[in-house]
Amino acid sequence: MKAVKIIGILILVYIGIIVAFESAIGYYQPSNQGTLVISTTDEDGATNDRVLARIESSDQLYVAANHWPRAWYSNALENRNVQVDLGEGKKDYLVVPIEDDEQGRVDSENSLPLVFKILTGFPPRYIIRLDPR
Repeated sequence: MKAVKIIGILILVYIGIIVAFESAIGYYQPSNQGTLVISTTDEDGATNDRVLARIESSDQLYVAANHWPRAWYSNALENRNVQVDLGEGKKDYLVVPIEDDEQGRVDSENSLPLVFKILTGFPPRYIIRLDPR
C-alpha cells in the first residue's frame, strides 16, 4: 500500500511539473530567431497571436502543435487564412494540413529533445504547412 501512495504522489508531482511548464510557456511566450508569431481567428472572429517554433524543411515553412494547449491549432484548421510575422511584419499565409509521409519527414528532420517531451507530458505532435498567399 505504501508503494501505491508513493507512485501516486510521484504521478501528481509529474503532472504538476507539466502544468507549471506548459503554463509558463503559454504565459511568457518566449521568442527568438527560431520563432514566429501566428495570428489566428477563432469562431467568434477574435484574432489571437501565438509565438511558435519555426520549422523549415525542403524550402517550406511549418509549425507544430507541440503542447497540450493548442487552441491556435484548432483555429488555424477552422480558418486556414492566417497571418504570420517572421520578424518583418505580418504577411498572409494559408494553413495546409499535411499527409502522413510529409508529417513523418518533417518530424524526423526536426525531432524534439527527450527532455522537452518529458516536460510537456508527451503530447501528440501535429504539424501544418504555411504557404504564402
